[in-house]
Amino acid sequence: MDQPYLSLVIPVYNEEANLEPLMERLYPVALEIGRPFEIIFTNDGSRDGSLEILRGMVDDFPGVKVVEFTGNFGQHMAILAAFEASCGEIVITLDADLQNPPEEIPRLVAEIEKGFDVVGTIRRQRQDSTFRRLASRIVNTTTNTITGMQMQDYGCMLRAYHRHVVDNINRCRESTTFIPALAQTFAANPTEIQVGHAERAEGESKYSLYRLIRLNFDLMTGFSVVPLQLFALFGIITAVLSVAFALFLLVRRFIVGAEVEGVFTLFAILFFFIGIIIMGIGIVGEYVGRIYQEVRKRPRFVVRRTYGFEEQ
Repeated sequence: MDQPYLSLVIPVYNEEANLEPLMERLYPVALEIGRPFEIIFTNDGSRDGSLEILRGMVDDFPGVKVVEFTGNFGQHMAILAAFEASCGEIVITLDADLQNPPEEIPRLVAEIEKGFDVVGTIRRQRQDSTFRRLASRIVNTTTNTITGMQMQDYGCMLRAYHRHVVDNINRCRESTTFIPALAQTFAANPTEIQVGHAERAEGESKYSLYRLIRLNFDLMTGFSVVPLQLFALFGIITAVLSVAFALFLLVRRFIVGAEVEGVFTLFAILFFFIGIIIMGIGIVGEYVGRIYQEVRKRPRFVVRRTYGFEEQ
């Protein structure tokens, strides 16, 4: 095939039941665009038959390529590995579970060709559980508030990026990241469009409650120091109020005399501030933990083997 104009990037983790239905819909869409393309799958340590299916697709579908990890490094690392291997002027990411309709891809390509360098998507009539929608709303609101970005839907991975944005992402070497937010920091002319959304065809979501919480912490600590600044501000306000309260108690003692009323109120206040201190230590610990991960300089992911790239 010619030099790809379009690169389709798909992370895969235990998606054997979805891969063939995905290709039945994705490949015709790629052909209809009428430009040279490549489809890069990253096998993120799948324990089912996903790798065998992907290797078969390399032989059956021209332009299909596979990056195989030695283990499970996470969705965003899988996308970063494919970004580094991609060549297209336009790079589009999507999940393998068919919740992102491949038929929406031409719309994203058209937006990039209009001059936008990042095209985000907003899931229309989401087919997710109430818990997933609520968690997503919390992540979106928190991230926009802390980072100052303005995206409506960080969780939808059906996104398009211009080559220069992908090149800048590839220059970043942090060990944990969130690609939609990272791309937004390099975008000069971003936009968002609404796209369809479907129920997961087969299997279960890989994002548990714990992983969603971890994702939110990665967003907070990876793109802003606002949590630290807010905690410092809260500490200053608390210190001022503490001094004022101590003066009030001193004056009250001279006027009213010694008393024991309000002991439980003081305990409640004490427990409240202890909770705040513990939360603050946790926030500081998140930043320290990220520094620890960075200074070790360990590989973000390890590629065991690639398939389909040798023909370039």
